[in-house]
Amino acid sequence: MAERIFYLWRLLATGFCFAVFGLGGVLLRFVFFPLLNLIIWRERQRIALARRTIRLAFRLFVGLMHHLGVLRYEVIGAERLRRDGLLILANHPSLIDTVFLMALVRDADCILKSELQTNFFTRGPVRAAGYIFNNQGVRLIEDCIRSLRSGSNLIVFPEGTRTPADGCMHLKRGAANIAVRGNSNITPVLISCEPKTLGKGEKWWLIPARMVRFKIVVREDIAVARFRSEAVSDAVAARNLTAFLQNYFTEEVQGHA
Repeated sequence: MAERIFYLWRLLATGFCFAVFGLGGVLLRFVFFPLLNLIIWRERQRIALARRTIRLAFRLFVGLMHHLGVLRYEVIGAERLRRDGLLILANHPSLIDTVFLMALVRDADCILKSELQTNFFTRGPVRAAGYIFNNQGVRLIEDCIRSLRSGSNLIVFPEGTRTPADGCMHLKRGAANIAVRGNSNITPVLISCEPKTLGKGEKWWLIPARMVRFKIVVREDIAVARFRSEAVSDAVAARNLTAFLQNYFTEEVQGHA
């Protein structure tokens, strides 16, 4: 009986958290960011403040989920994220992985789906924060490298989407191209959630029978220099790095499963 009551509480709390998330997006879009545009004219300062605001909002959202009993989480190696110009690559088992990482990382930039530019709840914040969108074609890699060189911390999910339910990861080559062409070391982040929740195609109300526990592990950097040399082209180096990352993430994620 107690388990049933706690399940119903978590279901209601989950719905409440998503409602708060949507309301927060509306308030940021229609109240905070219009005022920000009026008060701060310099683009870089405006973007920096917008990102700090979003980070704070996500930290509050994660705290809300934790205190209401929707989930528990543990972060290992968070000190490695307290640097500038990081290329952060992570696996993507859940819808809220982005929320966790952007709550942890200062001056976070990321590659977002282009639909978020027109989404009612998200278009204000994501435009104000100057995030990169995946419909920029040949400019995408250059924009990512420019972001890193400006000192921003770029979060990339190399799968390009959430991990399928079967857990099989299929990395795309874009992340490796950013690392190779930008000569940027990689900070890998391993995310696990048990039991699984908010995976690809799952609705928010399909919560698991037990409370979800997230574990976020920030590992030591992967040096990109070992894949770059005068003897190989950037294309070959990116292909070799992608193969390495495919094995790395698959082995590490399965090892923490």
